[in-house]
Order: sequence, then structure tokens, then C-alpha cells
Amino acid sequence: MTDVNDLALRLVEGDRRALARAITLVESRRADHRVQAAELLDRVGRTGRQALRIGLSGTPGVGKSTFIESFGMMLVGQGLRVAVLAVDPSSARTGGSILGDKTRMERLTRERAAFIRPSPSQTHLGGVARRTREAVALCEAAGFDVVLIETVGVGQSETMVAQMCDLFVLLLAPAGGDELQGVKRGIMEMADLILVNKADGDLKPAAMRTVSDYTGALRLLRRRPQDPADFPKAIPVSALAEEGLARAWDEMRTLADWRRQNGHWAACRADQARHWFEAEVRDGLLARLTEDPGIRAAMRAMGEAVADGRMAPAAAADRMLARLRGLGVAEDAAGDRTGDGAGDESLDAPRVCP
Repeated sequence: MTDVNDLALRLVEGDRRALARAITLVESRRADHRVQAAELLDRVGRTGRQALRIGLSGTPGVGKSTFIESFGMMLVGQGLRVAVLAVDPSSARTGGSILGDKTRMERLTRERAAFIRPSPSQTHLGGVARRTREAVALCEAAGFDVVLIETVGVGQSETMVAQMCDLFVLLLAPAGGDELQGVKRGIMEMADLILVNKADGDLKPAAMRTVSDYTGALRLLRRRPQDPADFPKAIPVSALAEEGLARAWDEMRTLADWRRQNGHWAACRADQARHWFEAEVRDGLLARLTEDPGIRAAMRAMGEAVADGRMAPAAAADRMLARLRGLGVAEDAAGDRTGDGAGDESLDAPRVCP
């Protein structure tokens, strides 16, 4: 049994082991652990500490881990404490993950001012793990100045990280596509800063052309009112040669300071908190549905009907939703079920779950 009060105290004092245990707790799916995790998050959330949350996305092989290590070492050299939350893709077949990001950041791993935590995505969509947001909050409570969130690198649909960070950085490779890619919706219009990596050696000319292409493409996107006139922008960097990192950091701080001074920082965090509250409610409702044995049996029966071709998927889904509205899976004030669960197709019962 975890002593939540002791864990919270050690976490706030900056204990790295306590932070690791706390993240393990919030990532657990056990019902008792979820209760403890909620209590822990409530306790440490009262500290009011805030870090600069930077989401980093990009296709596999673009050099995200190399960039994070070089960038993190630069920040540590400036006296900052840096936390890295690296989301590793999970196998759709086995559910397993390699979780080997720390092995690719050997220098940063040895720094006492840095904390690196790989987490499995567990097939969660959007490029982040299900509990990454809570892990970010724990790192803030532990006193870290910058939290870097490395996504799995799934491509243009990887926008969920933008809902949990203050700055969203997109890392691209030289000559990775024509300038039309720059005006595609999705991940591109979410980016606050585009970094073209590997701008060194023989690839430097190609990297500079890519920067030019995306600079032109970004002018075609609608400018966000909460940002200065020259954002978003594209700049070249080389994580391997450690070139352009200082400029990238200056650009990030400039944008973050602008948003703080103009009130957009607090408004964005409030919107994010509301978004995750609604997401938790939706997830909780889905969990309640799957826990009901009658509903599980009905789902299996409907699934078999669809598989056998006796019902179309859309028609089966409509019937299942109508049944859920009729059954009422929530408990009433007296603690009794509003429906008996299995096989009742009556729609006359009061609608409990909209």
C-alpha cells in the first residue's frame, strides 16, 4: 500500500525515486492505484509550480532522441532542471514496448539535473501515452524547469501532444517532402516552431532549401492571434553538431514570454484542463459500460451478428446505443440498478447516460 502523503512530500522535495514511483502509480490501471493516483495529483497540484512544457514531434528517424539529448544538455548547462517524457510505441499484437530511449541519451541520463522516463503508448492514439498529462504534472511538482514530451512519431495525425504542452515543436528532416506538405492541415498547423534537423555536412544545402520551402508555406497558413507576427517559423538545427540549438531555445522563450505577457498562456492552460476533464469523463463512462456483465454480453451478441453479416455495423451500433439509453447503466441514489442488463430491448426506461 503506497503512503500517498509521504510520496507527495518526497516528490515535492525533488526526490527522483519518488517521482519515478509516482509516475508508475499514475500509469497503473488497478482500481486502487487509480484512487491513490487521484489523491496524489490533488496533493501535489497545490504547489502551483509550472514548467515550460515543450512537445516534440516528428517522423521516426528524424533525430528526436539525438536532438533531445543535445538540447537537454544545453539547458542543464544553463542551470535548468530538465525532465524528458519519451513515449515509446507499443506493439499492436503483443502490447509490448522496447522502452530504450534512455540508452540513446547516455550523456543526459548521467546528469543529476535531468530525469528521463520512457513510457509505453499502449496503442493510445495521438502519439502520447494515456497518462502522459499526469506525468507532466508530477514533473512540474517535482520542481523541473522544462518538461520535454517526445511523441512516438506517427506522422501528421500526431496532434494530441498539443493539448498538454505550452509549445509544440515539429522536427523535420532535410528534403523530406515538397513545400505542399507545409500547408497540409493537422500536425503542421499545430506547430509553433519547425526545426529542420541534420543541417550539417552534405545535408546542409538540402536543409536550408527545406527551411526556405517551409518558411514560404507557413505564410499561407492563417496566423494565430495569440502569437507574434513572425510565428510560426522554420529554422535549421543540427543536433549532432549542436548547432542552432541556442537559437531554437531563444525562439521558444520569446514565444513563451509573449504568450505570458498577453494572457494567452493562462487561457491555453485553462482550455487544456477543461479538455482533459471532459476526456476523463468520457473514459470513465466507457469504463462503466464495459464493467457491466449484461452490456458485455450484449456487445458480444451484436458483434457476432455483425461478423455473420446479419446486421450492418452502423445499424448494430445504433441498436446498441439505444439499448444503453434504455437500460441506464448508472446506479440510482439508492444504489440499485435502473435496468437488469441482459437482453432488455425496452426503450421506456429513463435515459441515464446521454
